[in-house]
Formats: sequence, C-alpha cells, structure tokens
Amino acid sequence: MEKETFELFKNLTNKEHIQLVSRGNKAILYALRIAKKLGKTKLFIQDQGGWITYKQFGDKLKLDINIIGTDYGLVNPDRLDVNQDSILLINSLTGYFAQQDMDTIYSKCFSKKCLVINDISGSIGTEAAKAGDILVCSFGEDKPLNYGKGGLIAVENKDFFNLTKIDEEELKDINQKIIDLPQRLFLLKKVSKKIKQDLKDYDIIHKDKEGINVVIKFNSEKEKKELIDYCNKNKYEYTECPRYIRVMTDAISIEVKRLK
Repeated sequence: MEKETFELFKNLTNKEHIQLVSRGNKAILYALRIAKKLGKTKLFIQDQGGWITYKQFGDKLKLDINIIGTDYGLVNPDRLDVNQDSILLINSLTGYFAQQDMDTIYSKCFSKKCLVINDISGSIGTEAAKAGDILVCSFGEDKPLNYGKGGLIAVENKDFFNLTKIDEEELKDINQKIIDLPQRLFLLKKVSKKIKQDLKDYDIIHKDKEGINVVIKFNSEKEKKELIDYCNKNKYEYTECPRYIRVMTDAISIEVKRLK
C-alpha cells in the first residue's frame, strides 16, 4: 500500500496496521478467523441491522452464535452479557440509519475482555469507525466510500495479522475517493435530514440518531403507498422491510446511501 493511501486510512481508522482486501466480506471472514485463533468461541451479533454474512461466517467457523436483542438495531451496552470468550461483531451504523454508541459499547466489552469487530462500512469517516479491536469495511459502489470494490481490515495489534493468511489487494486510485469522503457524507446526511423533515409526520425509526438511510414504519397499506409514492416522486431507491440488514418490522427503508 502506498504511504499516502496508508496515511489516509490511518486517519479514518486510528489504527496502525491496515490491509486492503478484495471484498468487505473477506475482511469479515478474516476478522472472525483471527478471533477464533485468539480462543474466542462465542459470537454475538445484533438481531437486526447487521449484515447477512455475520451469521453465515459464524456458522462456517463453528462459533457459538448468540443473537442480541436490540432497539431496532441499536445495542444496549448494559444488556451485553459478554466475557473473555466472546466476540462482538457489530455494525456501528446499524442498517445505515442509526449510529451505535460505540464508545460505551467498546468500553463495556474491553472491561469484560470481549473482542470487538466493528463493521465500519457505513460509519467510515466518523468517530464511531475508530472504536474496536478489529475494523472491517466494504468499499462497494453503494457504500459511503464508494470505490466500487474491495475493503479493508485494520488492527492496532500487528500480531493479529500473523494469526491468519490475508490475501492483500491493490486498489489503484482509491485516494481520491477517500479525499472526497467528507463531502459525500455531508451530501448524504443533508439528503437524509431533508427526508426526515419531509416525512416528520410519519413513524421514523431512530429519527434523532445520526444516519444515512431513513427507515419509516407503516401501519397500513395507505401509509405504505404514501411512502412509496414519495420515494418514486423524488427518485429515491427504497427497500421494503422486514429485512435483517435493516429492521425486522413493517417499514420502508429509503436507501440514501445509494445516491451517486
């Protein structure tokens, strides 16, 4: 990795050791392999707002999977029943619509000797993306850092990288995407705030939390149609919930993160 690229990523992650990989999913798998090599056997994942490979890779590595009950994807640190055998794999911008209290969560896990893997695919560029023992990220075209492919795994303890073979990837010309990230985040959040204002009379989930996507519950077919009509009128992409990667309730997720 070029020195300039490393310094840019170091500023984003606050980690001393960073490797670029071909996919964000590979970064997640590498992180879980490292955790298992460290003797961690219990994998804790959120009940919604995470990513589909969290459980898939946990099963693949034969980890003891524990599902954390959340407030529409937000983890309550006081309810984390973790110990020295545990791994918390968490999406720090749950469903891309609400930021976790990562400082408190990491502090609780640190005190219990629980390893924290922070998926920063949505939170990269914010302080929430710096908390954790291992950071993983995707640079897909619909992500905040939308390079179009690849990802990273970042750690403070270099010895972690000696615990599993990591196939590094060269991502040419990524520097400009990193430099442009603050402006992209500003624009995405500006759109998110406008949508929340436009739809203030609806049941917006975690409307006061920092986020990118906007998720709105509907209580009738009429409300659902109104929300879909709003998206179509404004040319916003949307997905219908329940969906594990957003929320497990009837809702429309306006996919602001997909804006180009």
